[in-house]
Amino acid sequence: MSDTQKDSRDKTEVGLSRLKEGLPHQAYAIVSDSEYPETWKLPHHTKAIAKAIRGKIGHYRTTDWEHLSAAVAALSRGGFEGKRVEATEQQILDAARHLMRHCQDNGKPVPDTLAVLVE
Repeated sequence: MSDTQKDSRDKTEVGLSRLKEGLPHQAYAIVSDSEYPETWKLPHHTKAIAKAIRGKIGHYRTTDWEHLSAAVAALSRGGFEGKRVEATEQQILDAARHLMRHCQDNGKPVPDTLAVLVE
């Protein structure tokens, strides 16, 4: 590959949205660095989040409740399937607040796990 082709490819890749499991970083509760998908944790939106990002629908309509429940469990001390998400205490607190807002925005009860974390 010539240097010109490589430069062109690099510019194209920079313009592409990064995805993990078909989702942009906005679909995750913990994002250490939006440029590095390996730092994105706790997906809780459907692929319709892309429409919400473009302003075509409200983000509250893209919440994936099954994944949100798993994310809530992963934040708890007991973890999801016995494993707590690897994150700083501040990231866990921020994620708990984020997920709690989704519940509130959708008129759903806030899980006790989240309420305890943000107290």
